[in-house]
Amino acid sequence: MLVENSKKIVIKLGSTTVVDAKGKFKKKWVMSLIKDIQKYGSGKKFVIVSSGAIALGQKYLKIKKKKIKLEMSQAIAAIGQIHLAGEFQKLFDRFKIKSGQILISPDDTEQRKRALNVRSTFENLFKLNAIPIVNENDTTATSEIKYGDNDRLAARVAQIIGADTLVILSDVDGLYDKSKNIVKVVNKIDEKINSLVETSKNTYGSGGISTKLDAAKICMNSGCHMFLASGNKENPLKKMIKNKIFTHFLPKISSLDARKKWIISSLSSSGVIYIDRGAAKALFNGKSLLAAGITKIKGSFDKGENVLIVDQNGKQLARGLSSFDSTEIDKIKGKQSKEIERILGYFSKSEIVHKDNMVKL
Repeated sequence: MLVENSKKIVIKLGSTTVVDAKGKFKKKWVMSLIKDIQKYGSGKKFVIVSSGAIALGQKYLKIKKKKIKLEMSQAIAAIGQIHLAGEFQKLFDRFKIKSGQILISPDDTEQRKRALNVRSTFENLFKLNAIPIVNENDTTATSEIKYGDNDRLAARVAQIIGADTLVILSDVDGLYDKSKNIVKVVNKIDEKINSLVETSKNTYGSGGISTKLDAAKICMNSGCHMFLASGNKENPLKKMIKNKIFTHFLPKISSLDARKKWIISSLSSSGVIYIDRGAAKALFNGKSLLAAGITKIKGSFDKGENVLIVDQNGKQLARGLSSFDSTEIDKIKGKQSKEIERILGYFSKSEIVHKDNMVKL
């Protein structure tokens, strides 16, 4: 079983796996998970990405509303996060396991320098033999700048730390086909797989099957195995391994370095660059993107931000880091490289997106 052979494992816990219908922390269940970690964890590094802060905050504050305004949910998360981290710490202490808390916002994973700092923090926690407990920083997240679910956060963490495996423990046994049978293995996320998405959501959770497929894409692109399995019963890892009930998303065979894995796993793009047929052919042959091949741009973005490169039909060709901001590109699009300095008034690179900062899709 792959989980037993992995060196770095990220486990994502949905709200319903750690908080019961009454809003109470499921201590017995979490304790059974820790026992599983002890059983299979020899020589391994574990990370737990756990939802549940807002649910615990609502319980503590005796708030029963399902729909809460963003600014109030941020305050509730601030209160609930203390309880969530405290509950985990108390249970890990029983097993003499150290734990640490990391709160992450999208800027921490989507900006390269900050992502490297995040990775360093994880590595140092591993050196201290501590298990990181991760959650989105809901206290400062806005609707515009937010993961929106911990599935994608967990996948991004798995990619950044170079995890072998991500296990998402949810309220389902796996991905179901239209006959309600579990899809055992997924090699690629195509139209057939996307058609299996259900829109129903639970009481506390913010995600659904759709966000789990988003997480799977990130994992598959970055060379990480992902398992979707049930967290409804105690000893979830043991039962998953023993009963073999799960959906296994297989990673693509990739020779990408860590930087390019980070680029291709980005949650979104800051802008879109449209290119002509000649530039598309050059990209296909492994060349950098030059200004001459750009026909138009969409969106506003800064230098160094992630952009999507598409052809004239809107087909996504590549994703990369722009060497110019959107205003500069708008001025030099369609121009020869030798004209750039004259147009902008200063010397700069000739590549709009260098091949070393680009991943073909």
